[in-house]
Amino acid sequence: MLTVSLHGIKLHSQLGLYEQEQVLGNDFEVDVDVWLETSSAQPWPFVDYAVIRDIVEKVFARPGLLIETFVQEVHTTLKQQFPDAAKLRVAVRKYHPPMPGEVHYAQVCFEG
Repeated sequence: MLTVSLHGIKLHSQLGLYEQEQVLGNDFEVDVDVWLETSSAQPWPFVDYAVIRDIVEKVFARPGLLIETFVQEVHTTLKQQFPDAAKLRVAVRKYHPPMPGEVHYAQVCFEG
């Protein structure tokens, strides 16, 4: 099995439940992994990193409330773009979420 990964995609987006987040935005980091079946009898499949980056950027260009919604939309769009993928993993980290105490990041990840 071949895994193609693009990790550490850094974005700023108006994603969050609180009014302050919708105005000021938050810093996010996204990791994407695409698993593809391989065969020694066939050329290995190709996944364009630029397409992955473009999909993530377009999803995060819109405002929203929940990280889970963004993870689902990125995953669904990647699955449409790469229908031969055996599995996809999308992880989104929101840095310094607005809550009491010191929290480095909150993360939502979906693999399937």
